[in-house]
Amino acid sequence: MTDELDDLKAAFDAATPDPDPLKKRDNIARAEKTFADFQGSADGARPTSQTGPMGRILNGVGTMLNVLTTRAGLTATTALVAVGVLAFLPNTGDLTAPKDPLGGLTQTEIGGGDTLRRTTEAGERQDNNLGTDEKRKNEQTALATDSDGSVASSLPRERKEVDKLANAPALDSEISLDDRGAIAGNTGAASTNEILAEEPMMEAEESFRPQTRNQAMKQQSDLALIAPAPSAPEAKRIIVAPSDQVIQPEGDTEAYANAPENQIKVVTDEPVSTFSIDVDTAAYSVVRSSLMGGYMPPREAVRVEEMINYFPYAYPAPEGAHPFQPTVTVTPTPWNEGTNLVHIGIQGTLPAIEDRPPLNLVFLIDTSGSMQDANKLPLLKQSFRLMLSELRPEDEVSIVTYAGSAGQVLEPTPAAERSVIMNALDRLEAGGSTAGQAGLQQAYQVAEGMAAAGDGDVTRVILATDGDFNVGLSDPEALKDFIAEKRDSGTYLSVLGFGRGNLDDATMQALAQNGNGTAAYIDTLSEARKVLVDQLTGALFPIANDVKIQVEFNPAQIAEYRLIGYETRALNREDFANDKVDAGDIGAGHTVTALYEVTPVGSDAIRNGPLRYSEAEVAEAATISDELGFFKMRYKRPGEATSILIEQPILPGQGNASDDVRFSIAMAGFGELLRGGSYLGGWDWAEAIETANAAKGADPFGYRAEAVTLMRLAESLDR
Repeated sequence: MTDELDDLKAAFDAATPDPDPLKKRDNIARAEKTFADFQGSADGARPTSQTGPMGRILNGVGTMLNVLTTRAGLTATTALVAVGVLAFLPNTGDLTAPKDPLGGLTQTEIGGGDTLRRTTEAGERQDNNLGTDEKRKNEQTALATDSDGSVASSLPRERKEVDKLANAPALDSEISLDDRGAIAGNTGAASTNEILAEEPMMEAEESFRPQTRNQAMKQQSDLALIAPAPSAPEAKRIIVAPSDQVIQPEGDTEAYANAPENQIKVVTDEPVSTFSIDVDTAAYSVVRSSLMGGYMPPREAVRVEEMINYFPYAYPAPEGAHPFQPTVTVTPTPWNEGTNLVHIGIQGTLPAIEDRPPLNLVFLIDTSGSMQDANKLPLLKQSFRLMLSELRPEDEVSIVTYAGSAGQVLEPTPAAERSVIMNALDRLEAGGSTAGQAGLQQAYQVAEGMAAAGDGDVTRVILATDGDFNVGLSDPEALKDFIAEKRDSGTYLSVLGFGRGNLDDATMQALAQNGNGTAAYIDTLSEARKVLVDQLTGALFPIANDVKIQVEFNPAQIAEYRLIGYETRALNREDFANDKVDAGDIGAGHTVTALYEVTPVGSDAIRNGPLRYSEAEVAEAATISDELGFFKMRYKRPGEATSILIEQPILPGQGNASDDVRFSIAMAGFGELLRGGSYLGGWDWAEAIETANAAKGADPFGYRAEAVTLMRLAESLDR
């Protein structure tokens, strides 16, 4: 039995009639009317997502072919498809590619650089990039034109096959190929180069197989490259830009550096508490980002000490030889009757800005594909624009980027050349994987070169990323070792986090803590101003390194204690006096706050009963003094290797519970509530809001008012 498609092919292969201009015009008009009637839109334009006549044709053709999948259906419709497409090709004058009378390509570059050349003068057709004159000669085809303008001489085989398809009888209409048009795009995956190559054309059965919508769109793109026009000017060279890269969004891969909240310690068992100070603020901004987005933050994202230290406090200014002054206050706990809070506030000195040495800044910018969102790379550019306004003319800036690989996009440039720096930033685009290791290595190399060129300059690497390191060093422990080797050179590393969804907080914390820098998360332009303008000096100019705090509690006065926050900053008791152990750093003007909740001996709030064999030790301690405990702090001056000790006793009722003290306590309660509030008793959101509102004080920039708003949001979301 004869295959129906074979019969159709035989009909298509019938002899081509002689060109007849009058008949041609009549056939074109009939085809246009037939196609319009078939589509049902003869009276007006049909709504479509495709623009231009070519888009509308191919959209209809693709839909029809997807529906008609039987061989009988294909047989009945294939001719109509050919009629519709061929009839409309001569009239698509809005297509942008230049054309000639044969409907072939102008000199065109496609994607990777393959170049095709169409006829530029009558009687000549050749391919570009051929190696020899002989090769060109073999591939040229002589053409001749009749007086009526039709093509009369030999054509390449694929063009002849198209002509046959166009001129073969189809249904009741006889359509001939217009001398301005041709089909050169098959409806499969073949490229334009393959279509125009000197190879046999695909069989009609393959060319008109059912298409998906994507295949139909591809055919539209291929046809646009060879679209005909009423007349062809002298051939022009055009570049077909490759399609924009589509980066698939990643899933939620956020990871946070935290630990279970500190437990209550029995003084007779463990009287000494030791930790490294922390001036980071990233956790508060992450909490804000979540709440403003309408959902509660992950509990592991909440580091209570960063919630407290986000806010500026006006603790007593330092006096004497030390660069900061510790202030201790003892006040009742708002959430537990029978306990007290030991509040430790540290205020760093703020030297005159004009006295600071020049800055060497290396912006290490993550330009990987995950940074494409508006709250990542675009916000980063805006943030650095604010920072540049704070730099002095003698400061220098260099930019290193990393994605699939690292590269320096801006050599060290004086901050006075603001436009040059901004142009380099504005040119950055997101794409590729995240080669964090290569970026860090090159940034440190650039920083070392800048430091060597200056005398006494302060050199800093500022890493801006969403924390997604997926090429090279991606393990926080490995990164810790790498950064630790670099910090001794005097080049510190600070980390700025951007965006959500794949925020690798653990990596950011490992980098900042071991790079002697700070970690902040920027979710708004206002936050960028706070971090990079208001607190710029503190972030870049340390006044003390390796700052450690140790408190020894008196078992005669205190039965239990609990450090609020600082879970990831805990140190061993013996680390306090070991100057080789790294700890946190305090920048110019920084404040640091730490809170202990303590339970006096004999209080009803004691959670752990007395031990049989501890009474003698407690009695002996009671004869020493009525001190609650003893406070110690160690720090190093920048560039020095030996620490300096500060110490003072903690006494009952010590200090004054100012607005700053009470607001910091409210923020500690806020953080505890976000983490579950296992030690807060019945204290709730309403009481936290009341405490914070009563202690807002002057609040010149509205930071504290914003915190109260976040508490109210959390109260609603937590119901």
